[in-house]
Amino acid sequence: MEEKTFLTVDEVAELLSVSKSKAYEIVRQLNKELKAKGLITVAARVSKAYFYERMCYSKE
Repeated sequence: MEEKTFLTVDEVAELLSVSKSKAYEIVRQLNKELKAKGLITVAARVSKAYFYERMCYSKE
């Protein structure tokens, strides 16, 4: 099975241990940044690579 390239709001909330409403706020902010760079975004989802980059989050 191919690894997903996007994280859902529920996954963001779980990874950061925040509420779902806070996760929506974070996803919207990250997608706003991506749109400003001219990239296409998907509502309620965020690029996994960009999320890890911006959150200084390590999967390890």
